[in-house]
Amino acid sequence: MSDKQAGRGRSVSKLPASGDEESQVRSQDGDIYTSIYTAIVEHYIAPGTKLPEDALADSFHVSRTIIRKVLSNLAHDGLVTSAPKRGARVAQPTVEEAKEVFEARRILEVATIPLIADMMTERDIKRLRKQVQEQKKAELAQDPRRAIRLSGQFHKALIAIIGNTRLNEFLRNLISRSSLIIAVYGSTKGDTRSCQDHDNLLDLFEANKTDECARWMEDHLRDVEATLDFGTNTVEALDFAQVFGEIQARGAD
Repeated sequence: MSDKQAGRGRSVSKLPASGDEESQVRSQDGDIYTSIYTAIVEHYIAPGTKLPEDALADSFHVSRTIIRKVLSNLAHDGLVTSAPKRGARVAQPTVEEAKEVFEARRILEVATIPLIADMMTERDIKRLRKQVQEQKKAELAQDPRRAIRLSGQFHKALIAIIGNTRLNEFLRNLISRSSLIIAVYGSTKGDTRSCQDHDNLLDLFEANKTDECARWMEDHLRDVEATLDFGTNTVEALDFAQVFGEIQARGAD
């Protein structure tokens, strides 16, 4: 993700950038992408929120050209929409899209359970148990943003055991869209005890109950979808500098 202009107000050289300069620009683009991505999937920025290039450029102290490229990448990943004369906005999934995403997750995550079970090691179980403990801490601390992030990481860590890069990318995209869906149609039905559920799944893996693991995953994802309230969503104005400052200060996972 290179760009010829590394910062707002800087002159642009007519000579090709050196390897080091190109690497720095790619790193800068990646950092900005990660900050906006994190802000979206962790619900700092609500679906439907306008993403003006000038405000984002000011927040990150870069050119609008760089912001435009980052927004294009986010649009490619389904997190941002863009329309002529309307600019970019955080994607706002419809009810139909929401149901399709959860259907796709059920198909993918249930189908891969036997492969995960065959390849899972005791070390994987210990690592996943630690992730569940971190999620429990986040929920006890009433930190829903961190809890949502850790829940998604748990599901991604499960499928990563298979070692298939394409499956990892596909699930990452679905989980990102799931976060948008939860932001729009978030649960009004209370705690779904996801940490306890994740612990139960690991118990089943340890007991070599593969069929029950698959049924658990099917039921779990249906339960999450059942908590959604397909109503309306209100979009609030944001101070982008404050939002991204907070994210960068704590560091994005």
